[in-house]
Amino acid sequence: MIGTEKLALFGGTKAVKQSQEGLFKWPIITEEDEAAAVQVLRDGAMSGTDITRKFEREFADWLDMKYGLAFNNGTNSLLGAFYGCGVGVGDEIICPSVTYWASALPAYSLGASVVFAEIDPVTLCLDPNDIEHRITEKTKAIVVVHYLGHPADMDPIMEIAKKHNIKVIEDVSHAQGGYYKGRRVGTIGDVGAMSLMAGKSFAIGEGGIFVTNDLEIYERAIALGHYERYNQEIQTPYLQPHAGLPLGGYKFRMHQVSSAVGRVQLKYYDERIGEIDKAMNYFWDRLEGVPGLRAHRPAKNSGSTMGGWYATHGHYVPEELGGLSVTRFCEAVRAEGVSIGPGCNLPLHLHSLQQDADVYGHGKPTIIANASRDLRQPKGSLPISEGIAARVYSIPWFKHFNTEQIDQYVEAFRKAALQYNDLLADDKGNPERLGGWNFFRQKA
Repeated sequence: MIGTEKLALFGGTKAVKQSQEGLFKWPIITEEDEAAAVQVLRDGAMSGTDITRKFEREFADWLDMKYGLAFNNGTNSLLGAFYGCGVGVGDEIICPSVTYWASALPAYSLGASVVFAEIDPVTLCLDPNDIEHRITEKTKAIVVVHYLGHPADMDPIMEIAKKHNIKVIEDVSHAQGGYYKGRRVGTIGDVGAMSLMAGKSFAIGEGGIFVTNDLEIYERAIALGHYERYNQEIQTPYLQPHAGLPLGGYKFRMHQVSSAVGRVQLKYYDERIGEIDKAMNYFWDRLEGVPGLRAHRPAKNSGSTMGGWYATHGHYVPEELGGLSVTRFCEAVRAEGVSIGPGCNLPLHLHSLQQDADVYGHGKPTIIANASRDLRQPKGSLPISEGIAARVYSIPWFKHFNTEQIDQYVEAFRKAALQYNDLLADDKGNPERLGGWNFFRQKA
């Protein structure tokens, strides 16, 4: 019976018999991608914008949005989104603390401050119930992160934003192509920004993009860092007199090799993430009912999907496994031939940058340099965010649907969970710190 064989940690046979590299290879690059990239190089068109504009149009059409604007990376797409939404000196944005740093830190270069909020322990995304009491007259935007591919609960967030007349920026870097109640993530807020770097589910090499239906947001972002496009075509009246130079002194355009690859990837993306979805759901379906392990995915038939399953994780319930630490559990699974690890992104509000770092020489911590109050959040202020790393772990990110191979990984997790009693004796517990500030995922 699966799960009863002797644990590999104690000398048993590994559940994963051999390396299954083909199961995880990503992105899928074909001769079509190669030809598109080579053509850009041969034409000497690396620094132009003609191919990039085609990619933007096709990407926006894919999401049924009016405007798409490409960037050299996802961090700058978020910076462009912040500026597009009017974030500036003295303003505040609200952002979940458990996320990659680019969801929040670009605000500092605009003279704004960050107020961190709690995550929902199930979705691992921004908790709608922890937003409204953090809103002040200085709040300009809410940043919603579809964390680890899971769509955030957008309906109540949008209601709060509408009530207080503030913008909503969706960070879709983990969830390109995902759905929230039948609507594509990134299309629900005022602007959806995302990374398209090589490790993402929508991977084009290096780059970022945002989509919006708001002309002013779109043109403000152009004015900030797309100098060659900040010209007489700009329609926003107060931007017109300053055309010719990038307002932020930034240069954000995407390299056109990335644009060319992006155009090819887009043609096959829905089909390819459909197979990922099938594989990942099969994995979790096979583990359903195993004590201590819960899927991190939307409810079935909810109209919501994981959008590529980037940085895939699972929920861990130590109470069902005799209090076994997630660290010890992962040690046992790794011994079965699965490269996973405990934890996730460390909560940003506890990093010294959010406490005492003076980045720009203000003579005071950057987080409060332009603030009207002390926004620093000490340890203990966001208990769910601070404790979540002990209750999550990375899982394999299957790119292809092969039940025979996936079943080996299922067995590895099931063995470790069902034989938790054997692991308790040498359980040293979790270290003080699980995960990392730059944590993405453990490779399978």
